[in-house]
Amino acid sequence: MNPVTGLSLGRIVVGAVALADPRLGGRLLNLDTTGNPQLPYVTRLFGSREVALGAATLFARGGTRRNLVLLGTLVDAADAGTGYLGIQDGTVQPKAAGPFIGVAIGAVLAGFLGLRTKKKVKAVA
Repeated sequence: MNPVTGLSLGRIVVGAVALADPRLGGRLLNLDTTGNPQLPYVTRLFGSREVALGAATLFARGGTRRNLVLLGTLVDAADAGTGYLGIQDGTVQPKAAGPFIGVAIGAVLAGFLGLRTKKKVKAVA
């Protein structure tokens, strides 16, 4: 599977889970879902962004698709940085942020791989 297609589908699935069941999404990220009443709200914000970015990238073509992959890669890098900052300021435990940072870095690598793949501009639809 093309890395861009896989990354786009992954975004849509993760985002849909976060929207449909934000507490499950929080638990999957090892976050305190009972002690943080704002978590469902923030998780849904994350979910809507992931679905929108994944769907837009999946159906875009040419330079637009490339730009969306680049944008997604930057968002994923920011997510990794946010996890690191959360560990540094003590708002997130390393056991929670570590896997999240790992997934974000993996998404960055998949994005760069997708940018280098000649099939990256091929539309799915």
